[in-house]
Amino acid sequence: MAAKRNSGEKGARRALTLRLALGEGVALGPGKAELLEGIRDAGSIAAAGRRMGMSYQRAHDLVVALNADFREPLVATAMGGTGGGGARLTSLGEEVLRAYREAEAAAETAVADRLAWLRSALARRD
Repeated sequence: MAAKRNSGEKGARRALTLRLALGEGVALGPGKAELLEGIRDAGSIAAAGRRMGMSYQRAHDLVVALNADFREPLVATAMGGTGGGGARLTSLGEEVLRAYREAEAAAETAVADRLAWLRSALARRD
């Protein structure tokens, strides 16, 4: 049985969450991946944060940390004003997000049999 994918809705749960420790104090997990997806989809840090129920400040701080953690920025921003602002994933940001989602899918596949067995060992809830 495959793990349930998070649909972006609050309350949706994955059977498996993957947090990758990439280096000293550097990790990539489901929250940062969802934030990157939100920025990709909405073109805005604020909109991505709102979609996750996160303050703009928290979303912005995570973007600053992500950009500092990698050799190149993952998110490029444009200042607001009459032409509007916004944010977009850089090519490295797209690659990092894709690599994380591929690792997540591989992990889900790797544990599918054990997850099914564990679920079968649960007490019945009628």
